[in-house]
Amino acid sequence: MDIFLTLAILVLALVGFVSELLPPDIIALSVTVLLMLCGLVTPEEGMSGFSNSATVTVMAMFILSAGIAKTGVIQIIRDFLVRWGGKSSHRQIFTLGVLVGPISAFINNTAVLAIFLPIVEDWCRKQKRSPSKLLIPLSYISILGGMMTLVGTSTNILASGLSEQLGYRTFTIFEFSKASICIFLFGLAYLTICAPYLLPSRKTNNDSFAQNYGLKDYVSELVITPQSSLVGETLNNSGIQRKFDLDVLELLRDKVRFAQPLADKILQAGDILVVRSGREDLLKIREERGLELFADVKFNQNSLESVLISEEEKIGEVLILSNSRLIGTTLKEIRFRQRYNATVLAVRRGSELVKGPLGRVPLRFGDLLLIQGPKQSFIGLQTTRELLVLEQRDVEMLREDKAWISVIIGLSVIALSAFDIMPIVVSAWAGVIALVLTKCLRPGEIYGAIRWDIIFLLAGLIPFGIAMRNSGTTTWIAENLVSIGGDLPGYWVLVFFFVITSIFTEIISNNAAVVLMLPIAVEVAQTLELNPFAAMFAVTFAASNSYLSPIGYQTNTMVYGPGGYKFTDFARIGAPLTLSLMVLAPWLIMMFYGL
Repeated sequence: MDIFLTLAILVLALVGFVSELLPPDIIALSVTVLLMLCGLVTPEEGMSGFSNSATVTVMAMFILSAGIAKTGVIQIIRDFLVRWGGKSSHRQIFTLGVLVGPISAFINNTAVLAIFLPIVEDWCRKQKRSPSKLLIPLSYISILGGMMTLVGTSTNILASGLSEQLGYRTFTIFEFSKASICIFLFGLAYLTICAPYLLPSRKTNNDSFAQNYGLKDYVSELVITPQSSLVGETLNNSGIQRKFDLDVLELLRDKVRFAQPLADKILQAGDILVVRSGREDLLKIREERGLELFADVKFNQNSLESVLISEEEKIGEVLILSNSRLIGTTLKEIRFRQRYNATVLAVRRGSELVKGPLGRVPLRFGDLLLIQGPKQSFIGLQTTRELLVLEQRDVEMLREDKAWISVIIGLSVIALSAFDIMPIVVSAWAGVIALVLTKCLRPGEIYGAIRWDIIFLLAGLIPFGIAMRNSGTTTWIAENLVSIGGDLPGYWVLVFFFVITSIFTEIISNNAAVVLMLPIAVEVAQTLELNPFAAMFAVTFAASNSYLSPIGYQTNTMVYGPGGYKFTDFARIGAPLTLSLMVLAPWLIMMFYGL
């Protein structure tokens, strides 16, 4: 019965992850609650994920990554990228690999991508090159680089913690390095040679925002007639922005432009309102309020963009990050315009523009918002950790005079762990305290640096591994696998677990795949008298290398919208790489770590 209950909860979890009805971290916590209600884990075991060394270490590494990023260390490297990147796509991808790969080995790869994404966007803009040629390679390079050390990705740290739970030792900081460096070099060579040919130009920087987002279909001009009920009213009192899916961007009166804030501006006959709205709402407001609608042909794409940009106003793109409170909400619910003093003109999801009333569309991680507002608002947006402005951060916002201090602290954390002077969890938190004491990081910035969705995901998944062992589910699955493929050579056993884990990573998530597959792989290895560490490394490598879809790994999701990619673009370039690694990685594990 315990095995049946555990498998039933597993199926429910898989359905939840695939359907995306709830965020992954909420699904993981729901699984923990179900396990405790069914008596498959004790309350202490259910809550053990929050005190697990893997969870606490990941938390510290997020803070360390933020502290190093705050001092502008990576921006210094940006100059080398621009200087040595050249104009050839092959050379640009190789240069990205040489710079981004090693950084991702020591700084969380999602943090690295958040910094380099605007840099690459700006680089492409200046060279009038499509960012779709470089953004998938940037994501894949950060994934390949993250595998080279224990601290490069949360998946590696989680696998190390699970190894300790299973009665084995934790992984050393450079445990993966020999095999991972070979995989990184192979992956970089593949991307350098093949990516320019396999990736299409989905989004060009030659086009204006108006053309890329089809603003002609959403931005219009409304004229207030003398008979209109809006005459003598303010926008705030009229309620038109609340009742209709409509945002007033500017007001034109006698050739004078008035920008935000406009809420208390008294409207007059003859005023022209530049609005963002759907066709249906435009027709409704025209009928109800006595307005005249100018034809869209009144301004072409270029003049439309000039209407929305001035000395005080600008247009830009912002990306919704995975820890954003905006995920699952609508623009109307969060009062986006009031909160950020900016208006959303359009929403891009991959290569597609989101249709329908923007104010009522639930937002997702990876959505790209085209916004218009005062330039000062964009400076404010650069400080939030919920949205990523796709333009280079102002140098003045960084503590560049502390850069060398943060580098020394980061290297010290790695050295203390590498030479077994202290465990990584201790050295990492010592590094956090050192960053605060040296003012590389302010105390108030610590909590914003932590990816709480990842922390709750890990804390919620770890008890499931305990339940798998307590119920005997791990042993039952392992026995059935051995009976089916027990005669296979050790190499093909590693290939099997690499393939299965890769599939689960694309369906659920990399961390969930590790929690599910690593104990089973160890059980099978013990039964077949194989090296359990070889099995653990095969699962860890597979979970950390996701190249087939934009949803399997968070860095892929982050470049999905900015690159204007289609879902199939990831499989086109990722499938050959994944198939190659299915053969190469198990062989390298066998060569370096033995069977």
